[in-house]
Amino acid sequence: MTAGCGELEFDLPSALLTAILAKFDDIEPADLTIANTNEVPEAQGIYALYLKNPQRLVYIGKTDSDAGLKHRLSRHARKLIGRLNLRPDDVEFRAIRVFVFTAMDIETALIKHYGGVSSVAWNNSGFGSNDPGKERDTTNYKDDHWDTQYPIDLDTDYCDFAPGIYSVGEIMSELKLRLPFLLRFQRPGRSRSSYHEDFVNTQVHIQRRELTSRQILQECMDALPAGWHATALPSHIICYKNDNRNFPSGETIAVS
Repeated sequence: MTAGCGELEFDLPSALLTAILAKFDDIEPADLTIANTNEVPEAQGIYALYLKNPQRLVYIGKTDSDAGLKHRLSRHARKLIGRLNLRPDDVEFRAIRVFVFTAMDIETALIKHYGGVSSVAWNNSGFGSNDPGKERDTTNYKDDHWDTQYPIDLDTDYCDFAPGIYSVGEIMSELKLRLPFLLRFQRPGRSRSSYHEDFVNTQVHIQRRELTSRQILQECMDALPAGWHATALPSHIICYKNDNRNFPSGETIAVS
């Protein structure tokens, strides 16, 4: 032993994992709702999601300071809205703010502790993904994909349009803002702020409130010039003109 020098071998990753597991056991889970997630601090940490009745772990996630617990959990809570086979109050969460992360992959360590990915159903199922991207439209969603198990609900009213005359662009803008799932539609060039001329020049007469997503898109397609289609994928809706791609997992809502 060198004079004035000693040694300490300390398994920090294992100690952190043990502390997190114990803390999870101490936390009373809360429903994964927007109201509850708004109270969570915007901080780095680790969290777990559970399906209720009976409670079972389905997802483990980790955040950093740039996209913290509040951001991530609120996004997950919003994703549960507007889905078939699942309600927002069917899912609970536990979250721990971790002030200092080591270089270890705590998310992977927790998944391994609970039996691996096969035991945590929503990890690697597509649940945690953002906008699937245009290339995803033409792929075939597998049976175990999260969006296949809990596809979007087209037959509920999520946007209350007062009776009146609207341009298709106005309707699409409001739908994109209000729908709890993604709506992607064709724009001129690469612009993300302007609308196709057909959307600008075509008007729709809304005659009653409480139209479902399917019904309001049908109204738009009925009014637009020929060539447009609205197609529902398990995770989102697309509206394009003269788009002859094949959508293996798509359902045609309406065509113009």
